[in-house]
Amino acid sequence: MKYSISFRIWHWLNAIVVLGLLGTVFLRKTFLSWRTNSEILMDKLFDMDIEITLEQAKILAKAIRAGMWEWHIILGYALVFLIVYRIVLYFKDSSIRESFSSLTPHKKAVHILYYIIYATLIFMSISGFMIHFYQDLGLSKEAAHDIKEIHEFVFNIIMYFVPIHIAGVIIADNTEEKGLVSSMINGKEC
Repeated sequence: MKYSISFRIWHWLNAIVVLGLLGTVFLRKTFLSWRTNSEILMDKLFDMDIEITLEQAKILAKAIRAGMWEWHIILGYALVFLIVYRIVLYFKDSSIRESFSSLTPHKKAVHILYYIIYATLIFMSISGFMIHFYQDLGLSKEAAHDIKEIHEFVFNIIMYFVPIHIAGVIIADNTEEKGLVSSMINGKEC
């Protein structure tokens, strides 16, 4: 298959954005966790004869990660743009559309997986906007929290998809679709 320059640019920008979003979530859940860091702050300040409450430590820990979390929001906007661009590409770029009926069972399964990931990315974009703009949308804090819980649960689909996608591409490139990776880079037929 030969991929157009438009699709290849979309693919690599989308990869960067999704990996960036995964990175911000990883940082938020590990090194920049307010739970862990608030305890560290309380302990270290106590060692310096400064006592703060757990609530104060929580505020400080969240302030430390605030800049990183802004990147999550910026990347979320980029993801929305890329989803809209991908939809436009679907209708404008015939190089990325194959007749579903002519595909092998394996290729059909791959296409179905891509549709699932696209639906997941659309859901993540919409729910992310709902969480970020919950007040403007007239949603309660509790409703935003419930949406956030679902958003975080659905995130697991993306977290599992990325390594499966990379492994699948490597396997395909080394078996029946030799040159698949270089085709996605240079646009030559694989």
